[in-house]
Amino acid sequence: MSEHAHHHACLGPQHDVSRRHVLGSLAGGAAGLGLGRLLDPTVAAEVKKQQKQVLFIWLDGGISQLETWDPKPGTEFGGPFRSIPTKLPGVHFGELVPDTAAIADKLTLIRSMSTKDENHSSGVPRIQRGDPKNRGVTYPFLGSAVTKLLDGPDNGLPSYMHVKPGRGGYMWKDAGFLGPRYGALGLGDGKPPIHIRRPDSLTADRAAIRDRLRQQANKSFKTGRLDRFISAYDYSYEMARQLTRRQDLFDPSRLPAGDAQRYGTHPLGRHLLQARRLLEAGVQFVKVTSYHWDTHGDNFNMHRVMVPQVDRPFAALVNDLDDRGLLDHTLVVLMSEFGRTPKINSRLGRDHWPEAWSVMLAGLGLKPGLVAGKTTANGAFCDGAEYDIGHLFHTIFNCLGIDAKTTEYVNNGQPLPIAHDDMDVIAEVLK
Repeated sequence: MSEHAHHHACLGPQHDVSRRHVLGSLAGGAAGLGLGRLLDPTVAAEVKKQQKQVLFIWLDGGISQLETWDPKPGTEFGGPFRSIPTKLPGVHFGELVPDTAAIADKLTLIRSMSTKDENHSSGVPRIQRGDPKNRGVTYPFLGSAVTKLLDGPDNGLPSYMHVKPGRGGYMWKDAGFLGPRYGALGLGDGKPPIHIRRPDSLTADRAAIRDRLRQQANKSFKTGRLDRFISAYDYSYEMARQLTRRQDLFDPSRLPAGDAQRYGTHPLGRHLLQARRLLEAGVQFVKVTSYHWDTHGDNFNMHRVMVPQVDRPFAALVNDLDDRGLLDHTLVVLMSEFGRTPKINSRLGRDHWPEAWSVMLAGLGLKPGLVAGKTTANGAFCDGAEYDIGHLFHTIFNCLGIDAKTTEYVNNGQPLPIAHDDMDVIAEVLK
């Protein structure tokens, strides 16, 4: 599937962040700080010290909640798979996710997402942008938003990296109206940018001279031109150059013995292992994408093959982050643009179903071992409170210490909310 992002070409280069005046106290000390407070140098230093990070795992096409996190065996829509007990008393997952079931006490599950958009072309960008009210601008994807709203760690690494199948490169469209500077550095198949190794025939001194000439040429080229894309090019080049000093991040011989076996040698396993390495190095926002989850036909056999490819490495990754002390300051999000229909179609498939589906979370700011929301006995609809993507974005920002009610973007002088005005956090999942 192509990248579902668009660019609003007429926007100017100035995109700053401000806040409304906050009345009353801010909850939770540093955990409750909005971006307005982050602009204070003392607070900014404290947030940077905490090194809050995000791992965003995107299962493009729509994984079935009924075959994973919200099974309904024995019902009209249940399908052939059993449910199994998890680490949480009384909570069951599908039998295809035994490793995730074994770490349910470390996870936070929301079973009552209801997002109303059943199309990939509109649903993907809506979900990944958080769907604020339409303001006539193209909002940034979550990774771009986070790296804009939080000061990145000063570690010489790109703030936003995307591990994905296929080609890599600089993905400037993710940034929306924030401008290309806040795009993602894509690692195609988890590999580093091409030409990351300096040829033996090129000495370090000559490489430095070439780089100075490049900078001088770019400075001259900027004169009299809009510099948003030129600056983005400079930034992407600098990110790639930084990675030349961290080639260890892509060297499989540096991995502990057995890691590849635990994560799996299939693409998603390799990519999640690469994501762990990037998080360990200090990358602020790591996105991992897996495709081919759109199971309109042969849903059950496809899930039998594909679900173990996310179950095993996801559980290994959460355990590794926990063992290394990274889960305390890393927010993990595992989701799609919607779930699958309870009704099984004539091709033994499940179609698009945004009405009632699940999102899996772990880590920073969340109550572990919690299941929020529920669906009806046959899984067709939410039973009780429903949560749209705006609620989830408020919740994600809250976990990162950003109050989405008091923090806003400023785009060409226009204040814009960072999350949907009419929605709020999913309070029951927050510490």
